[in-house]
Amino acid sequence: MFKMKAVPRRFWQVSVGIVLVMSVSVALMSTFYIKGLDVSLLKQPLPEASVVLDKNGQVASQLSASKIDAVPFKDIPQVLVDAIVAVEDRRFYEHKGVDMKSIFRAVGRDVLKGSYSEGASTITQQLARNLFLTADKTVGRKLREAAYAIKIETSYSKNDILEMYLNKIYFGEGSWGVQGAAKTYFNKNVKDLTLPEAAVLAALPKAPSHYSPFQNEEQALERRNTVLKLMLKEGKITQQDYEKANASALGAVKTVNMDEAKGRNRAYVDAVIDEAVTLYGFTEEQLLTGGLRITTELDPTVQKAVIDVVNNNSLFPESKPDQLIQSGAAIVDQKTGGVRALAGGRGEGVFRGFSHATQLRRQPGSAFKPVAVYGPALELGYKPSTMLFDGPLNIEGYQPQDWDHQSRGQVSMQEAITSSWNVPAVWLLHEIGIDNGLKFAKSLGISLPAEDRQLGIALGGLSEGVSPLQMAQAFSAFAAKGVLNPAHLIAKIETNDGHLLVQAKAKGQSVMGAETANTMTAMLQTAVAQGTGKNAAMNRPVAGKSGTTQLPGTKEFEGIGSGSAKDAWFVGYTPELTAAVWVGYDRTDATHYLTTSGGAVPAVLFREMLSRALAQTPVVPFDIPMSIEGPQKDSSTSNESAAKKDKGQQKQAEQGHGHGKEKKK
Repeated sequence: MFKMKAVPRRFWQVSVGIVLVMSVSVALMSTFYIKGLDVSLLKQPLPEASVVLDKNGQVASQLSASKIDAVPFKDIPQVLVDAIVAVEDRRFYEHKGVDMKSIFRAVGRDVLKGSYSEGASTITQQLARNLFLTADKTVGRKLREAAYAIKIETSYSKNDILEMYLNKIYFGEGSWGVQGAAKTYFNKNVKDLTLPEAAVLAALPKAPSHYSPFQNEEQALERRNTVLKLMLKEGKITQQDYEKANASALGAVKTVNMDEAKGRNRAYVDAVIDEAVTLYGFTEEQLLTGGLRITTELDPTVQKAVIDVVNNNSLFPESKPDQLIQSGAAIVDQKTGGVRALAGGRGEGVFRGFSHATQLRRQPGSAFKPVAVYGPALELGYKPSTMLFDGPLNIEGYQPQDWDHQSRGQVSMQEAITSSWNVPAVWLLHEIGIDNGLKFAKSLGISLPAEDRQLGIALGGLSEGVSPLQMAQAFSAFAAKGVLNPAHLIAKIETNDGHLLVQAKAKGQSVMGAETANTMTAMLQTAVAQGTGKNAAMNRPVAGKSGTTQLPGTKEFEGIGSGSAKDAWFVGYTPELTAAVWVGYDRTDATHYLTTSGGAVPAVLFREMLSRALAQTPVVPFDIPMSIEGPQKDSSTSNESAAKKDKGQQKQAEQGHGHGKEKKK
């Protein structure tokens, strides 16, 4: 038998009270308040554009709505009107601005769930909210919203309200109004939209980024079909129309907006919007039309250096004609966590496009060894001089090999990281326990899923992978003497009249001992001076680690040389900045793969970015106590083979996935 979830009596009382208060308030407002409201702003342009400022307070970008090409109601197809009404406000033609039936129904749902949610807003209320009100969720704001909605309904016809609504709301991907949305998603005029296309657009206002067919086709298709079901339920389309539209493809056409694609700050600004939405709860619409002043951690000098390097084709291998070799980079100030620069990718881009700096998830290869193995080992008392096993190893069927397929019997931890030997890293992780590796990685901001509780993580064998920004943040804790300052882009957000809305606060946390961090810095300096990271060396102190992910050992890649790779990384730091650089194809297959390693192209890119970014910065040494050993001569490392040393690691990592899950006691 169905049992209703028990709901506290207090919740019932508060819920009914809210409805009664709103009902009485709306009635009172209709007499004493509504007549004096001015809704003429509906005929005026959108609010002032928001501005993104760099760390120096200079304008880095303007977040403005695309020019709205308003269309009259007669040019808006009926299928779009029906779709919008069905999904946003099915009683639109029946209520007078505020739908009390929907409010009671929403409260009933809240009572059953035992929680409050904001819902039951009519199209007219949404129009009022977007143009007249702030984004706070107080009862006072809801009452003012209701008052404006009633005033709008007494001043304009239903068709006028729909016309204003459809011409002013945000549809995602930088598109405002139905005409702009039709052009953005289907490259056609709004009057030419088909039923399934209209359903796609109607699905967007609720969550433009979430339901964008350019961001997530599966979610966009599911939401479109939900709109079609609602239209069928409301009798706006026939069963035959529904079945035909439901079976059709999305049909969205990706076009490049050259105006939006220009500018070296594009990827950074996109990430600022994402952070404001996910961390501070702003909507994309508020950010683009709220007249806000968003001060960021962007350093224009560093950003220019990064973009100039990424756009320098001579620094990259030759790409295949049908696909560009991509790259993503992130640079962080380890002392504050401020993200100084991002490179979202090479080539042309679009507003809110995919970022290879923040959204990419790829396996990091040996660049992960300091995070999962050597960092936690140092924290547990191991030393650079500690001898590690380097011979035939078989742990529950997992048999890693060194890149040169040879064994040395024993090597020091310093030698192992300098030459990027695989066997010592796996052996050491088994010795200290996988859980210690996972815990240390988590403390650096990289939380791994349960399936990554296996020895392959020693070589970067992750099920989901990491982004350059995640890797830069992780290494920044080594550079900051064991303190992790969370990577962030936004310093503060203000209204255009100076009212502070958001202030980023210092949240630095000690995640390891200073001695551990200093020792790691010394070890990684040696890796750059003598080992696989030598191409990252420059005229200032550098510490870092390369990483290479080999091609999967599947039939598709049989016969391809062992020197080929899927991903190449370099992650490192100077006393001033920490950076992570990734290189690879978006779609790796038998004809699209790398023939370079992390110690080659990514290390060179790192060197060029940091050299240019710090060209006017005095050279200073790492602040490491004399008791910590600096770069040492590594007799086991031959310079001529350094570029090969981080090869062969991902194959070992993938073989290790699922093995060695028990901590050695």
